[in-house]
Amino acid sequence: MDRRWIQNPNRCADEYLDGIEDFIEFARRHNPGATRICCPCRRCNNTLWETIENVGFHLVRNGMIETYSIWNLHGEQLEHASSSNATRVDNVQPIVDANDEVMDIIQDVFPFASTNMNQEEQDDVPTPIDSAEFEQYEKLLKNANQELYPGCESFSVLTAIVELMHGKIKYRMSNLCFDYFLGVFKRMLPTDNCLPKDHKQAQKVLNGLGLGYEKIHACKNNCMLFYKEHESLDTCPICNESRFKMTSQNRTTKIPQKVMRYLPLKPRLQRLYMSTHTATDMRWH
Repeated sequence: MDRRWIQNPNRCADEYLDGIEDFIEFARRHNPGATRICCPCRRCNNTLWETIENVGFHLVRNGMIETYSIWNLHGEQLEHASSSNATRVDNVQPIVDANDEVMDIIQDVFPFASTNMNQEEQDDVPTPIDSAEFEQYEKLLKNANQELYPGCESFSVLTAIVELMHGKIKYRMSNLCFDYFLGVFKRMLPTDNCLPKDHKQAQKVLNGLGLGYEKIHACKNNCMLFYKEHESLDTCPICNESRFKMTSQNRTTKIPQKVMRYLPLKPRLQRLYMSTHTATDMRWH
């Protein structure tokens, strides 16, 4: 069975939609009576179980895992799959070193910084760059080149943090759980390792990669945001609820009662077009 549709970035194409129908039919046939199956979409990653109808919806919305061409988790026998997919050897993704991937991320975030360094070596006029931005670039570059512990060639400090944070988000770990395992890993490694001790320190290292969020105070009753012309107010003009929490002595603190985290869209779209890994997908149409 030809499964090249999995690689199709256009999830509205007839080829892709027909492929999803084939997968759903395959899952029903090999899992008779099952009401839930593991979902192979890019978000669930075959770790979460959904109804078959929801799986079809997830595959349209999120796309199928590109490497999941042998449906062994849904009843396919490996010996049969190997022969039916023999023509797809050319589509196997090459093994890429994790440290090289992290360096690629840095180059995507700071393209002008890397260009400047090349221009300096060639005695060309460098492109102007903000000093604070270049300082962030140097910090990330230092962590990307620093070994996790003396003699470690597989992981740099930055690579280890990126891998761990990726696992935290992928498997929806709480900060408390992440701190626990980070502490365990730190004790397992040699005493002179450079692994951060908790999530807060790890987040500080990754701040230079950008794509953060903006905290905006909100009314406790969801009436409004303390934003723009309302930024200086201490009470909600609609329900008169205090913006900040009160102590047991009825004293106002500076701790907001509710916070909305706003993820700016513009820099995220810019990053998708700047990255060599996603720029092609952004221009498929």
